[in-house]
Amino acid sequence: MNQLQMVDLKGQYQRLKPQIDAAMQAVVDSTAFINGPQVKTFAQNLAQYLQVNHVIPCANGTDALQIALMALDLPAGGEVIVPAFNYVATAEVIALLGLKPVFVDVLPDTFCIDPAKARAAVTEKTVAIMPVHLFGQCAPMEEIMDLAIAQELFVIEDNAQAIGAQYVDAEGGTSFAGTIGHIGTTSFFPSKNLGCMGDGGAIFTQDEELATTLQQIANHGQHKKYHYSRVGVNSRLDTLQAALLDVKLTQLDDFILRRQKAAAAYDAHFAKVEQIKIPTLAPYSSHVFHQYTLQVPADKRDALKAYLQEKGIPSMVYYPVPLHLHEAYAYLGYKAGDFPVSEELCGKVISLPMHTELSEEQQTYIAEAVVSFFQG
Repeated sequence: MNQLQMVDLKGQYQRLKPQIDAAMQAVVDSTAFINGPQVKTFAQNLAQYLQVNHVIPCANGTDALQIALMALDLPAGGEVIVPAFNYVATAEVIALLGLKPVFVDVLPDTFCIDPAKARAAVTEKTVAIMPVHLFGQCAPMEEIMDLAIAQELFVIEDNAQAIGAQYVDAEGGTSFAGTIGHIGTTSFFPSKNLGCMGDGGAIFTQDEELATTLQQIANHGQHKKYHYSRVGVNSRLDTLQAALLDVKLTQLDDFILRRQKAAAAYDAHFAKVEQIKIPTLAPYSSHVFHQYTLQVPADKRDALKAYLQEKGIPSMVYYPVPLHLHEAYAYLGYKAGDFPVSEELCGKVISLPMHTELSEEQQTYIAEAVVSFFQG
């Protein structure tokens, strides 16, 4: 059995090597390394896949979030609501731009932002909400959009972990994650479901005026070469990465199916173990399983992690500390107990290997090890 990894990037590359190598060699041969034609082609193909009007590639997912906020021209000190159980990038860009992160708790089953808590956090200074589609499925966007419309707030979707997931509204209509709010963002970090061989990101919007602003900000604020209409940044997706991503985009549906099959196999192994809570599948969203995350008793989580490590099985804790309890955000005045669901999850969650190359043998070995820990 091959060595177990959280994400088998090498195995995926070997399987797609002929297509990837040919695409990247074409860039090398052309030497159009910055803003080559493959960048535009990839953006067009991704827009078609997501059924969104505009895709603006950029250098990474954090840049995508920052550029999105910059494009909305929000007032200094404006409050932006963001989940406390989350990666730091959302809060980070809010704070960097002179805005105020306002943390709210999450739903205990899906780990995504709790709309009721978001509603309670709205004040006269609130200007936006940043829902995060965590671990591979959509946040409850219909309720978030209803709140945003009622309060005249912007919605920026952090879709770094759920590209390809589909949201189902109350009338049965479907939309891809990242295309519902005013702006959506994603990351192409190598471990993501659609990942490149370095850094990369993109921004989505249905609004043409916003798209123009986003494009200008990502390109030094230029509306034409050496003419600057706004303060911008330098954030580009490399041509080599775009060429690679365009190949992987043709495989994204297969990637998703492979992850869903792996998740179903894990579920079957763990279903009868009372101390394990398997991932909840929200009725309003498909799940593309960027992570396969269990909840286990807090007093056993770290011991489980150590037990798996002894057996050569990697695991990760996403996330060990909620955002409001980090030193960097102490200035906001939050304290332990403010967001009990997020704090409890940080003690209970553990993510198992999840990727497109998991073999049945590997998955059985992983699952049996987890079960043996609780039943052995």
